[in-house]
Amino acid sequence: MKKLLLLVCAAACMTALQAQPINKKGGLSMEQVNMLRSTYQANPTNKALRNAINANDISKLAQNYDNNTAFDPHISNTVPSKAITNQESSGRCWMFTGMNVLRNKAIRKYDLPADFQFSQCYTFFYDQLEKANLFLQAILDTRAKSMEDETVQWLFKNPLSDGGQFTGVANLMTKYGVVPKEAMPETYNSNHTSRMSELIKLKLREDGLILRDMCNNKGTTEQQLQAKKMEMLETIYRMLSYTLGEPPTEFTWTQHNSKGEIVSTEKYTPMSFYNKFVNQDFSQYYMIMNDPTREYYKVYEIEYDRHVYDGQNWKYLNLPMNEISQMAIASIKDSTMMYFSCDVAKFLDRDKGYMDVNNYDYGSLFGTTFGMDKKQRVSTYASGSSHAMTLCGVDLDANGNPTKWMVENSWGSNRGHNGFLIMTNEWFNEYMFRLVVESKYIPAATLKLFDQKPIVLPAWDPLFAFEE
Repeated sequence: MKKLLLLVCAAACMTALQAQPINKKGGLSMEQVNMLRSTYQANPTNKALRNAINANDISKLAQNYDNNTAFDPHISNTVPSKAITNQESSGRCWMFTGMNVLRNKAIRKYDLPADFQFSQCYTFFYDQLEKANLFLQAILDTRAKSMEDETVQWLFKNPLSDGGQFTGVANLMTKYGVVPKEAMPETYNSNHTSRMSELIKLKLREDGLILRDMCNNKGTTEQQLQAKKMEMLETIYRMLSYTLGEPPTEFTWTQHNSKGEIVSTEKYTPMSFYNKFVNQDFSQYYMIMNDPTREYYKVYEIEYDRHVYDGQNWKYLNLPMNEISQMAIASIKDSTMMYFSCDVAKFLDRDKGYMDVNNYDYGSLFGTTFGMDKKQRVSTYASGSSHAMTLCGVDLDANGNPTKWMVENSWGSNRGHNGFLIMTNEWFNEYMFRLVVESKYIPAATLKLFDQKPIVLPAWDPLFAFEE
C-alpha cells in the first residue's frame, strides 16, 4: 500500500511539473524554435550537404582542394635528426621532446647509433612518483582552505597526469639521472597510460581526503602527517613498480658507435650515466611563450606548473612571434634543436603531416565564418598548448624570412611526413605557444628581462588548460 501511495504521489508531482509552462526570460520559446526551423530550407543543396555531413568525417569534406598543391616538404635549414620515437597512447610528448633534444646532442658528441634513446620509462616512473608527492604535499599545504577553494578544487581535479613540459625533464634528470632505454624498456602501461593514471588518481584523491581529515584533528602532529604521506607513497611506488617496472639503481651497458662497433662496456648508476651523456646546465635553457592575452616583455610563472615539489615552477617570458622566430632561426642555423609546443590538432593534415590554416574550409561547408584571432581563441579556451615536439628545421626565403617550419614528432615514423610535421609560417604564428631556447641564442637585452619578478598565474589559466 505504501509503495502504491508513493507511486501515485510521484506521478502527481511529475504531472504538476509537466503542466508548468516554461516562461523564464532568455529561454527558447516554441515560437522561437519554429522560427529557427523555418530558416533552414530543405532545398536540394542543404539536403545534399546534410546527407554528406551525416555520413562522413567533417574534415575530409572540408578539405580545401584549392590548397592541395601548396605542400612542399623542402626545408632549407635543418638540424640532422635521428630515429623517430613513438610515445604510443600516452601524454608523454613533453618527455620525448625534451629527451630528443638531449639525445641528439649525445648522439653527435659520442658518435652513438642513430636509434639510441634514453629510457622514457625510467624518467616517467619518477615523474609519476614526484607528482603524487606534489599533490599530497599540496593538500597538506592548503589544509586551512575549504574544499570550495579554487586551488583545492583544482588539486582534486588534477592530482596527477602524464602530461607536462620541459621543466619536468630538467628537474627529473638532475635529481634521478637517466638510463639508456635498454636498462629500463617501455612496458604496456608506459605506452598506454590511461588506466594506470586513472587508478593512481583515484587512490590519490582518496588519500587527499584522509590527509585533510587528519589535519582537522587538532591532535595530529606534522610528524604524523608526514609519516602518513610516506605510507601513501609506498602504495603509489608499488603501483608504479607493477605497471612500469622498478627503476635500476645500477646497470651494465655496452656503448656502440654509429658503425655498430663496441666502444666500451661499463657499469653505471643513473647519475653517472647522466653526468657522462647529458650533463647539461639547465639554467641556460629559457622558456619563451607567445600569449597575446598577456602583456609582452613580462615574465610569468604558473602556480604548480612543476613536476617535483622541491623543484621550480617554470618561468616564461612573453614575447611577440617575430622575436621568437628570430631566436628559433638562430638555434637551427647552429644545429641545435629546441623544445616546442603548439595546438597541434588545428588544421593538421595527418596524412601529409602538413599544418596550414588553409588546409580546411569549415566556413564554406557550414555556410558561416570562424573569425576569432589568436588572442580571442586563447581567452575563450578555444586554443592552447596541447602537444610538444622538437623544432628542427626552418625554410627561409631569399630575404631570410621563414616560410615553413619542421618538427620531429613522437608519433612514430609512419605518421605524418615520415615522422615529421611541416607547418607554414602563418600556422606557426597562429598556433605556436612555447619554445625552450638556450641562452646563447637570446639577445642580451631580452635575456635580461628574465631578471624581473615573475607575475604568478593560477594553474587553471586558459593558456595552460590544454597542458601537453
